[in-house]
Amino acid sequence: MEAHIENFINFIIVERNLATNTIEAYASDINKYADFLMSRGVTQLENAQPLDVLAYLTRLSKDRLSSLSIARNLSAIRMFHRFLIGEGILKFDPTESINSPKLAMKLPVVLDQFEMEKLINQPDTTTKLGIRDRAFLEFAYGTGVRVSELISVKLTDLFLNEFLVRIFGKGSKVRMVPIGEQAIEWIESYCRSSRPLLAKPLQPNNVLFLNNRGNKMTRMGFWKLLRKYSLQSGITKPISPHTFRHSFATHLIEGGADLRAVQEMLGHVDISSTQIYTHLDREYLKEVHRTYHPREREYYRLKGFAKL
Repeated sequence: MEAHIENFINFIIVERNLATNTIEAYASDINKYADFLMSRGVTQLENAQPLDVLAYLTRLSKDRLSSLSIARNLSAIRMFHRFLIGEGILKFDPTESINSPKLAMKLPVVLDQFEMEKLINQPDTTTKLGIRDRAFLEFAYGTGVRVSELISVKLTDLFLNEFLVRIFGKGSKVRMVPIGEQAIEWIESYCRSSRPLLAKPLQPNNVLFLNNRGNKMTRMGFWKLLRKYSLQSGITKPISPHTFRHSFATHLIEGGADLRAVQEMLGHVDISSTQIYTHLDREYLKEVHRTYHPREREYYRLKGFAKL
């Protein structure tokens, strides 16, 4: 089995060009699946049956994995078996009749426009780190990029005269993302007055956002900044780096942006990944309706809802 797994991993690296995190997750999933088959006495993959796959998924469920994680495991196993069929090693796919678990829609946390403005205004821009943080937050909200993309932006990726930034996304895919004038003003201010003080002459670094030691900012560094400024602003929602991305997309759609345009800016391969933000928009519309329609206001008042 080990040789088949190794060939499969090489296939998804070379042929599918998947993101590094996805490749690592699939490799882990397939190795655990192989170990489970061995524990059931299935030593040859051609002997794996649908009941074996179902038993493995049941084990994952008993281990309290989320439906999303179980679906990802099944996706990896299905891809693995189909790869082996394509290579002429197997003739039968034991996953063919197995459906993915139904995923409950979990709407992400989003800040409204007033909360976002309050959060972005928190850094003390009389200090070098405050200027950096303001530029960092403006960039994150102004582009909607993933945190891994944000911390990897280089000076050579900035095309500010054209209001564009080059982003290297998942699977080494490159896209050009628009950036607005407010974000550009803070980036230019940071590059002019703050970044030179953070950069170390003996260790040149082309990365845009630097930490206090002149190195590339990290995911944890961004998370700590958000925690600090969310506490300062009094926002009680659970904020993560991805909150900026969710808020960016939601605010665009609330403003009437075309879904395909938002998909392109976010770097989603499948538009179904972008469509969640239309659900968020509908939730917002329903909340507005409940709050401001006179019949709804009266209903909630009679029901004793203090909110209204």
